This record gives sequence, C-alpha cells and structure tokens, in this order.
Amino acid sequence: MDLKKILPENGPPINEVLKYIKKYRNDLLVIKYGGNVFIDRNIFNNFIYDISILNKLGISIVIVHGGGPRIKKELDKSNIQSKFIRGLRVTDEKIIGIVEKVLIDFNIDIVKSLKQNGSEAISMHTKENNIIKIIPEKEDLGFVGIPDEIDSDKIKDIINQNKIPIISPLGLGENNQVYNINGDTAAGAIAKSLKSRRLLLMTNVEGVLNKEKKLIEEISSSEILEMIKSETITEGMIPKINTCLDAVKNGVTAVGIIDGRKKHSILFEIFSDKGSGTLIRK
Repeated sequence: MDLKKILPENGPPINEVLKYIKKYRNDLLVIKYGGNVFIDRNIFNNFIYDISILNKLGISIVIVHGGGPRIKKELDKSNIQSKFIRGLRVTDEKIIGIVEKVLIDFNIDIVKSLKQNGSEAISMHTKENNIIKIIPEKEDLGFVGIPDEIDSDKIKDIINQNKIPIISPLGLGENNQVYNINGDTAAGAIAKSLKSRRLLLMTNVEGVLNKEKKLIEEISSSEILEMIKSETITEGMIPKINTCLDAVKNGVTAVGIIDGRKKHSILFEIFSDKGSGTLIRK
C-alpha cells in the first residue's frame, strides 16, 4: 500500500500513521459527525475525504450523524417554533415528520459523497435498515427516544463487506412509530453495543477546556466528574460528557471529543501521537 498516494500532504507524519494502522487494524471506530460542524460545506467535504482515507486504509468505521442546524432551518421555513426541555427538542407529530425527512436526506448526502470519493457506504435509518429500537424518553418531550436495542449484527455485516454504515439518530418505538434520538446518545449506544475501541465526537469546540480555558489533551472519568462538580464543565457540554463517561464505563476503550473545524482532525486523532482534542479514558 502506497501511503504517500493515499494520505494528504498536510496530514499526520507517515511513520506515525504506520504505527497506528497496525494498532487499529482489527478494531472498530464509531465517529459522530455532529451538530454545528456540518453547516459549512468545506468542513463536510474534509470530513468525507478523511473518512474515505480511513476506509481505504482498511480501518473499520461506523458513522452516526446529527442534524440540529438543518432541522432548525426546515422548521423555520414552516414557521414552527421549537421548545427545548433539558436541552432536548420537544417533538410532536408534525415536527417528527420534518426531523425524519431532514435526517434521511442528510444521511443520503453522506452516502453519495463517500461514493464519489471511492468508498461504499450504506444508509441505516427508520425507512431502510433500521437498527434502533427505542423506549420513549419522557412524555413531555413527545417523540424523543432513548435507544433500547441496537441490532449490532446488521452493522457488523456491512463492516465485513468493507462498507461504511451511515446511521441516522432515529429509532422505532411501538407500532413502528418514528422517534428522534439525541445524536450523541445514539452514537454512545452504538459504540457500547459494538464494544468499539474508540468513540469520536466531532464538534465545533476544541475539546474539554480547563479553568484557564486551555485544552486538556487526556483526562480520566474521575477527573471529569470533579470538573462537573466544580462547574468548570457546564450546561451544553454536560450531556456530551455523560455520553463519554457512559461509553468508557461500558466497554469502549476511550472517547475523543475532537474539533471538526480543524483540517484532517480525524486523521490526527487516530494516526498521530498528539491527537486533536480531548481523550477521555476510564
């Protein structure tokens, strides 16, 4: 394999890449491409490029995507005001129809873009290859669910064909009712069910910052809990951190919160000594 032809010039050094390819060859990575990261098409294209490189290098990956900003745009077009409780969108019958459509459209966009980059990907959502059964989160949230069962065999079948599963954070409840799932929660549940080596949450922040607003490159679960207690980590970051802690407690070796705005941040996180965000271990 000619790495020079596959890797970008401004990516991680080849000697480090070689070391980490060996390390991850038989492992599984779950990557959550989330929230505000993907409004910018350049960032999206960079993400697609990096994922196709991982695929060409024979690394097994699963992608879970979000859709918040796109959903908001569609709801605004229909003049629908969203109400949030505990950071989760209240989702009634009208909203769930829009949410499902937006997430599936985005899912198909990812699959097509990867194909143009020479990587085969398969859509997994509520209309095709559904793998998530849910239990309703709370009545006051409407059609918002928590993953209850994940069909991990279906995901593994796709990986074994050297294809990339692209999973929307949607699931089915009783009577095949569609439910929306928080993207981080969905990614965490999938990573746990697959016992993946890594869960990477791509965001639009550097990672976890200390009191001096400096990036923390590596941290343990107990240190993170102290930071929540001392309110160094607050509000929006807390649900994300809880997903990370739950994953490392349940078989995922480590979780990275990485800055999706940085060029080739996925490649630097996986294939270099310095990484590109915060790594959380047990």
